[in-house]
Amino acid sequence: MTATQATAASTFRALHQGPELLILPNAWDAGSARLFESVGARAIATTSAGVAWSQGFPDGDALPMDRLVATVQAIVDLIRVPLTVDAEGGYSDDPATVGENVARLLSAGAVGVNLEDGASPPELLAAKIERVKQAAARLGLDVFINTRTDVFLNSKLVPPERRLEETLSRAARYQQAGADGLFVPGVTDAADIQAITRGTPLPVNVLARPNLPATAELQRLGVRRLSAGTAIAASLWGRAEALAKSFLHEGHSAELFTGAASYPTLNGLMTRR
Repeated sequence: MTATQATAASTFRALHQGPELLILPNAWDAGSARLFESVGARAIATTSAGVAWSQGFPDGDALPMDRLVATVQAIVDLIRVPLTVDAEGGYSDDPATVGENVARLLSAGAVGVNLEDGASPPELLAAKIERVKQAAARLGLDVFINTRTDVFLNSKLVPPERRLEETLSRAARYQQAGADGLFVPGVTDAADIQAITRGTPLPVNVLARPNLPATAELQRLGVRRLSAGTAIAASLWGRAEALAKSFLHEGHSAELFTGAASYPTLNGLMTRR
């Protein structure tokens, strides 16, 4: 671990303590990370889906680790703010392998990771968290593990009336294993959000949704981190599809330039500093 990475890790942890909400516009490659940094992002998070799609893979632990490590290295080489990586389920059901995989991401320069439970039992994610902490300790790095629970995202896990109870139960289990943050994608109701922030000492992360409360309200409810998730990447894919269809089938050129960033600006952003 370098002194620069240690400083980045400390900075990233402090960003979860306020006073402002930590807003993360999730990137998918070095260029998008640099762009988001240039418009004010205080840290960069990756989107697993965005990274996978950009390299021709589906989301869901399908991206080869070598590809992800190379992406992390490319981002770290270009930005100056801390980087946290969406590591999905750790790309393995074996906790020891997950620890090794995350160690590769940390060695490439990341200071934080997201790890998710998905449809797996919470005991498995707890074991993964423990192994990741051990791996980070061997590298001399205080990694920030943001643990994602899919209780609100996956309606098949528990009945609606048990979602809060189950979320807080998992939060306690993950905190005991060494988790540093709790990510609850899918929760949008203000009462549910407040119950979660009051029910765990972990800084709570929510995911952008059309009906999510405004940032000022999220802060009042006790949320510490807001993620764009796949939203920006998916929006751009949708826009690219529409432009390509129009150009291919109708030969329209003018639409290609509507809202486009300038070549000199983008080129300048990618200049190594």
